[in-house]
Amino acid sequence: MTRNQFLITLVAIAIIAAAIAVYFLWSPGASSDAITASGPGTPVTLQPDDRTLGNAKAKVLMVEYAAPSCPHCAHFDETIFPLLKKNYIDTGKVYYVFRVFPLSQVDGAAEAMARCLPADNYFQFIDLMFRNQPKWDPEYGVTDPHEGLIEMGRIVGMSADQVDKCIGDKNALDRINKVATEGMTKYNISATPTFVIDGQVHSGAYTWQDLQTFLDSQLKKK
Repeated sequence: MTRNQFLITLVAIAIIAAAIAVYFLWSPGASSDAITASGPGTPVTLQPDDRTLGNAKAKVLMVEYAAPSCPHCAHFDETIFPLLKKNYIDTGKVYYVFRVFPLSQVDGAAEAMARCLPADNYFQFIDLMFRNQPKWDPEYGVTDPHEGLIEMGRIVGMSADQVDKCIGDKNALDRINKVATEGMTKYNISATPTFVIDGQVHSGAYTWQDLQTFLDSQLKKK
């Protein structure tokens, strides 16, 4: 893939993102600690290609919609997720599903790269992207996101050609579009991170105390 082809791909991803969501990256909707619920809940349909952690028979099902370029998602990944994994996912209480909801031009590209790796390496790569946003995300002033993505790919053993092939995979982009469209139409998602826990939609950043309290309340109902 040439640089011009890469830019065309990014434009296509941008059109998809614009069609499915409003970019609230630094808005109150994306950064507020307030938690809102959607009522009794909307059932979640798991897909064969979902990336998951934990016991599929856990009492609580938790889906996170996030964008690799979202700083609030990165903060959750670095500060809250390790506690969630240790106390609820690894103990078999919560079955966790991660889905990318693209809010910027490079989110789809990052997800496509992650999907090119073995499934066992998926979460490691997403974590890598979160922790290194200033190296590839235009929101941090990166003027050449293509080179930034290639740099991230090299860390996990991908060549520049492999990165470009992943980014240009039409099937991968179609899947990203499908997941994002469902998130918008089924759960009214317009900002990240958004969590769907036992069918209840919670928009906005979680504190560990808020998340722990809600999960414990759900577990007590089982």
